[in-house]
Amino acid sequence: MAEITAGMVKELREKTDAPMMECKKALSEAAGDMAKAEEILRVKLGNKATKAASRIAAEGVCAIYISDDQKLGAMIEVNCETDFVAKNDDFLAMSSALAKMVAESNPANVEALSAMPLGGTTVDDARKALIGKVGENLSIRRFKRVEAAGALTSYIHGGAKVATLVDTTGGDVMLAKDVAMHIAATKPKSLDASGVPAEDIAKERSVAEAKAAESGKPAGIVAKMVDGSIAKFLKEVSLLSQPFVKDDKQTIEQLMKSKGAKINGFTLYVVGEGIEKKVTDFAAEVAEQAAAAAARAKAP
Repeated sequence: MAEITAGMVKELREKTDAPMMECKKALSEAAGDMAKAEEILRVKLGNKATKAASRIAAEGVCAIYISDDQKLGAMIEVNCETDFVAKNDDFLAMSSALAKMVAESNPANVEALSAMPLGGTTVDDARKALIGKVGENLSIRRFKRVEAAGALTSYIHGGAKVATLVDTTGGDVMLAKDVAMHIAATKPKSLDASGVPAEDIAKERSVAEAKAAESGKPAGIVAKMVDGSIAKFLKEVSLLSQPFVKDDKQTIEQLMKSKGAKINGFTLYVVGEGIEKKVTDFAAEVAEQAAAAAARAKAP
């Protein structure tokens, strides 16, 4: 049986906001599998265990570039090991330069971007040189280049940990900023229900079916309960159907229609989202280092 450590329980609690003992039970049932334990908690506790927005597992920044005419833009995530380096001026300058390169040069992928020239060398060599300077591993994780149908607007939150780039037609600057801020706050998965990834719907359906089955109701009622849960999920994660954060009496779709405006698309990045972060047992690490030092002292 997999060992369930205090660190694992703490990590699951931070992800789900579930009670400590429930987290420990779920991890034991899942044999230490964090993702499976989270699903178990969602079945048992429902929406109390859906704190997915807290899954920030690595440091770094999201940098954004928008052209003066607001027609061309790019967003890039660059990762580092600590929040201290994420605030380093050289790291921030490199991240901003890379966002502009993505917009203007349109590299096919991270590898192509890494091979491009930057400051008399390549992007990858510049990255390696900065690694030597700050003493941490640095990596370019992902980027998105956007050619707008309307005009681009951005919003950056939490020290560039959350960033949005939204393409709107009509309305004014304040409306576009409000939409960008709303996206950063609610973290929708898509513009509307048709864009929600199939795997996310399948996972939600699996959880809904397990919860409905526990009700003991007839199969026909269970099926309706599941369909209702999926419909609610799609409404919650689709931007246009979400209640506006500044006025929850109207949805984003209603807001845009009232202003004669339209959202053409958006990009949302959360630094470290989905990256597994190594959890270090500090006491064990100190003990290990002390034992290593003692062994070296005894060595001939």
